[in-house]
Amino acid sequence: MKTLLWPLGLAALLLCPTVASAQPTATEQLRLTLEQAQQLAATRNPELSSAQHEVDATSGGVQQAGAWRNPELTATVEDMRSATRTTTATIGIPLELGGKRSARISAAERARDVAGAQLATAKAKVRAQVAERYFALVVAQDRVKLVNDSAALAGRASDVVAKRVEAGKVSPVDATRAKVDAANAQLELAQASAELQTARQALAALWGDFQPAFEQVDGTTATVPPARPLADLLSDVDSAPALRTSRLDIDSRKALVDVERSKAAPDVVLSVGAKRDNELGLTQAVVGISVPLPLFDRNQGAVYEASKRADKARDDYEAARIQLVADVNQAATQLSTAQAALAVLRDSVLPAAQQAYDASTTGFEAGKFGFLEVIDAQRSLLQARSRYLNTLAAAYQASTTIDRLLGR
Repeated sequence: MKTLLWPLGLAALLLCPTVASAQPTATEQLRLTLEQAQQLAATRNPELSSAQHEVDATSGGVQQAGAWRNPELTATVEDMRSATRTTTATIGIPLELGGKRSARISAAERARDVAGAQLATAKAKVRAQVAERYFALVVAQDRVKLVNDSAALAGRASDVVAKRVEAGKVSPVDATRAKVDAANAQLELAQASAELQTARQALAALWGDFQPAFEQVDGTTATVPPARPLADLLSDVDSAPALRTSRLDIDSRKALVDVERSKAAPDVVLSVGAKRDNELGLTQAVVGISVPLPLFDRNQGAVYEASKRADKARDDYEAARIQLVADVNQAATQLSTAQAALAVLRDSVLPAAQQAYDASTTGFEAGKFGFLEVIDAQRSLLQARSRYLNTLAAAYQASTTIDRLLGR
């Protein structure tokens, strides 16, 4: 037994480091990339699962549409006395005329195509939602850092003012103002932290997690979403998932019109069987045919209804295309405006605000400026940074809106 335990123990010691090294680190588990978020949503989003079930259901509809009608067995007995009894048994074979079966199959296939297009639309929507909430979380993370820096600045300013008050260089009123600013900064930090938690929960909800399993996402607010020329965007409008669904819905409605028209042709039931006459001792073949007479009901009302719904589908398509072009134009304009504002903020406003704050802080410590100048410069800097984050969030929202509309 000992000779067996020694090799096993040695093997365990050799394999343990390898197994441990294969495990992901805590940092890797707590950081989420955009690709990982997209994969989680693609496999666990309930809306996508629902759309996939609809596609599967329509496949069953195609199968059912191609099924042949069942034959009918009919049996009649005349006279209950055995000696004089006459028994007739027939099988009725329905024969569909007017192309009913092929029309049903075509309509079911068109419904399946619509369900597939709706699944593609749902996938584009979820992808855009993931990107939008992901970048909103990136902005929320940087906002917490910004407010944290603001709280640190306010705390340091309060300490400096307190020392100058002790030295008798400034009024105690300035110390009170500094403490109020520091307290407000802490409140803003708490609010930003709560908004960060809300953004994390909103992202995790896309794959059904009530509590996020990640701590933060990879990303930086230094990256501005790119913009394509409006002409290129409009050239992709006709291939957008929503318009493809509308076009397929037109085809589906046309196929339903053919189904209703085919019902105007009466079906024939062919009957074959045998008749046994016990009194005569004879068995005779029986052949019959049943044909409905379309004197009153020729399905004209259903044909009219289906035709008008097909017309409605065409109008819905035109309305959807006009609205889509307008939405793409609006989102492209918002993205372009946000990009221009970001460039001004990054290249001019933020450097100037930072320079003014640094100068006022240095001057205050040297006794050249009052505390109000420092507070004004600090607020201007924080407002500029906050405006940059808000504008960046608007740019990301416009970019993801374009992606959702065009199915990218």
